[in-house]
Amino acid sequence: MSLSAFLEQGLLQSKRMPLSSTRRCNIADVPIDRLTMDEAATAVLDGLRNSFGKAPILIMGPNAQLITLAQNDIRFYQALRASSLNVPDGISIVLASRLLGQKIPERVPGGELMERLCREAADHQLSIFLLGGLPGAAVEAALRLQARYPALSIAGVYCPSRGFEHNPIESAHIHQLITKSSPDLLFVALGAPRQEMWMLQNCPSLPVGAAMSVGAAFDTLAGLRRRAPLWTQKLGMEWLYRLVQEPRRLWRRYLIGNTHFIYLVLRQLFLFERQNEQAPINQSQEAGISLQTACGSWSTDPQP
Repeated sequence: MSLSAFLEQGLLQSKRMPLSSTRRCNIADVPIDRLTMDEAATAVLDGLRNSFGKAPILIMGPNAQLITLAQNDIRFYQALRASSLNVPDGISIVLASRLLGQKIPERVPGGELMERLCREAADHQLSIFLLGGLPGAAVEAALRLQARYPALSIAGVYCPSRGFEHNPIESAHIHQLITKSSPDLLFVALGAPRQEMWMLQNCPSLPVGAAMSVGAAFDTLAGLRRRAPLWTQKLGMEWLYRLVQEPRRLWRRYLIGNTHFIYLVLRQLFLFERQNEQAPINQSQEAGISLQTACGSWSTDPQP
């Protein structure tokens, strides 16, 4: 099935889930979509069906570390806010949503969503492009994906040199590669927050259907990095396994960063409770304003 046929098929569907879902949880002013893995994959496919002539769909996966980083980096904050779909890539996000009364049903790891989308792409004959990762990771990841899904179309693979975003020649070369291949799905593994900011700046000018930040997914898929055992993932303790494996690199992220994330969530919870306490007073004031404006010749009440 070609992309055009895939788009036409989508037009026949009467029920769609918009990417800009209203079912969103805001954590420290970063929106997170309250979706399951199946719902996220469906949302991306539906978005691709309706993306003809529109800007590329941006898919990102905020976790506790990224939300903390966004508090002090305006460009990164803007990238997360501009994303079409923010999946909850971290157990801390799920737990925080429950504490805030905006329950997220489950964690949606970026690497797992990437592989799910590759499976869907193979089923619908959509093409993918792998950008980034450790040297050789993207090539090996592409080979393994194609072995699992023989019908998968690999439009291109490229691992840019370190600091390429400051090299106009290398940046132009990447644009040329992606433009020439015109993939339906572009997976970007440049590490956070660089990959998200690169997507925000560059994807609007690229002929891609959707772009997704995937962190170290290529490296893990290629076998260059080991993922935590399944039992730690199910218990939400994957972060502890990684900390034990790489304490010198990750201690600051998890011990200091996670503490800051807890502070952000508790502060938001406290402010929410304060607003609820003040709500009866505010509602009385609003009622007075509505009565006053209703007696005039026009009303300032917001439209539903």
